Amino acid sequence: MIYLDYQATTPLAPEARDAMLRWLDGPDGIGFGNPHSPHRMGRQAAAAIELARDRVAALFPAGGKVIFTGGATEALNLAIRGSGKDGSVSVSAIEHAAVLDTAKATGRAHILNVSKEGQCNTAQDVPNDVRLIAVMQVNNEIGTIQPTIDWHRKAKESNALFLIDAVQAYGKMEITGADMIAISAHKFHGPKGVGALWVRDGIELDPQVNGGLQEGVRSGTLSPALIAGMGAAAHLAKEVRSEDAAHTEDLWNRARELFADWTLNGSEDARWHGNLNIRRDGLDVNRLMSECRNVMFSAGSACASGSGRTSHVLEAIGLSKAQAKSSIRLGFGRYTKMADLEKAAEAINAAAKEQGL
Repeated sequence: MIYLDYQATTPLAPEARDAMLRWLDGPDGIGFGNPHSPHRMGRQAAAAIELARDRVAALFPAGGKVIFTGGATEALNLAIRGSGKDGSVSVSAIEHAAVLDTAKATGRAHILNVSKEGQCNTAQDVPNDVRLIAVMQVNNEIGTIQPTIDWHRKAKESNALFLIDAVQAYGKMEITGADMIAISAHKFHGPKGVGALWVRDGIELDPQVNGGLQEGVRSGTLSPALIAGMGAAAHLAKEVRSEDAAHTEDLWNRARELFADWTLNGSEDARWHGNLNIRRDGLDVNRLMSECRNVMFSAGSACASGSGRTSHVLEAIGLSKAQAKSSIRLGFGRYTKMADLEKAAEAINAAAKEQGL
């Protein structure tokens, strides 16, 4: 099988797997201890978590704290719900459902429009009572990079907090200009089931789950294995970021050649080049995926797969329902081989040709 769905999840880095194994040992090992226990095994597990916290923090701006969560969805909920109840929440129209649905659940959501290029620019008004603005750094469906620095500046002018969903950006590019940043380990070659919320110093959040408040504002026993894996993945991402970027750029350039007669959705330049979202008008994507079952790619966001709904992101940039439903997303990165990309393109193009396209 050929895996081209890096926006849905990424392969676990061997270094992350190795870091996790020690903290899964039992019953004769020492790795299964509760990191909140005061004895030796607990202290060792706690030390592993703090090392991972430092490694994750190294890719965030200075002057903040890392709160471990069960994933980015929990982190985003904590940021949106925990930062206050009064005032409106402004979010871009192409945010992940974890942001859009949570903002709507507050009852005071305001949706920011985006251009046909897939960017949410600051030349639009926000409500006078806005308390929080959320704009993701890299869109998960079309890969467009958002002007988050400008949005952070606009948030400050409105006395609002600024939240970045950096799930698709963390480990790939600099993340600056925010009050809160949410990430998920499995999007940068770490394990599933763990994420983090970075919170700028001086910002206080209200807990959203009652319990022991092991993370200060987040309750629940932490997993040393998952967090150690996340820390190792973050450390590796920092060390090989330039090599990853160069490899991804080579893959992007080749992919643009291989799919030259497809239409690109969103900006070509202002985007992460590990995300290729393209369309062929009239394409039956379900048939295409069935005929290319050995190529793992997406018809849109993995979080909405099977729902039958048209991509809200593609509709927000002006595509018709028919155009959105004739789009596919290919995601690639560190472990993608050029030969596999070429083989996948051959299969996809051949299947599309069978449809007379």
